[in-house]
Amino acid sequence: MTTTLPTLADIEAAAQVVYRSFPPTPQYRWGLLSERLGTGCWLKHENHTPVGAFKIRGGLTYFDQLQQRGEWPREVISATRGNHGQSIGWAAREHGVRCTIVVPRGNSVEKNAAMRALGVDLIEHGDDFQESREHAMRLAAERGAHMVPSFHRDLLRGVSTYWWEFFKAAPQVDVVYVPIGQGSGACSAIAAKQALGHRARIVGVVSAHATTYADSVAAGQVVEAPVTTQLADGMACRVADAEALAILAPALDHIVKVTDDEVAQAMRALFADTHNVAEGAGAAAFAAAMQEKETLRGLNVGLSLSGGNVDSEQFAKVLSGARA
Repeated sequence: MTTTLPTLADIEAAAQVVYRSFPPTPQYRWGLLSERLGTGCWLKHENHTPVGAFKIRGGLTYFDQLQQRGEWPREVISATRGNHGQSIGWAAREHGVRCTIVVPRGNSVEKNAAMRALGVDLIEHGDDFQESREHAMRLAAERGAHMVPSFHRDLLRGVSTYWWEFFKAAPQVDVVYVPIGQGSGACSAIAAKQALGHRARIVGVVSAHATTYADSVAAGQVVEAPVTTQLADGMACRVADAEALAILAPALDHIVKVTDDEVAQAMRALFADTHNVAEGAGAAAFAAAMQEKETLRGLNVGLSLSGGNVDSEQFAKVLSGARA
């Protein structure tokens, strides 16, 4: 099955769904970040959504499309490391639908608490996201519930609105860096770029400790890779999604791998320069740009601060310079 990307009309319609819940998020050209990077640096603040991450946009449009098709479920089930689960939990609460989310053992304490606060029935199962996902699929089949995937065109409709906002607000950006978890963020950047006819190069960013997407793009097929990142849980994916891979492979300029140490440095820099909190995946785009800063001189760089949901204890360790 091949996923078709949302069109401009799809994205504009999706924006109206998203804006019922919150307004467009800001993007700023931060002076200190630009100084640190050595060139103009724009930052898109998806940490300013009601769940602190971009994923909420996709949950809202996914439920809207279910409603439009008359496929209203009595229960939805999904798997997450946190932000996707908050997205689905938020949308399910808005529509009065029961929501069960499966997370791996040892998941973020504060992301788990945020999901429970949205009324989610939280289940801890498995040692990583992939095991949680497989358990969620089994549960959905047993209960006759609707399984919400981590990658789907109806999620892309909503997520694309943040890149649509960004490209319209900062048309001068030459290159953008976007973290890759399950692929919805990067695929949505591609969708918005194509819909608007924007010229920016799109660079994907993966954790150096979770390389399935980098390995899969290089191999031309899905390649499973171990996950050992301790900081970038939003990019802790062991098996790339084949549909996402088919979109990303021909459209990304290249992929950058960032280490946990580089991500920690980026989290500290973002806090010092903007006083915004970035979770590991949320800081990955800036980490990648810093890795390539010598090639970026004279360009306008766009970065996604895709989420700010990092546990307080972990963030304190990062700010202190302790290893994550």
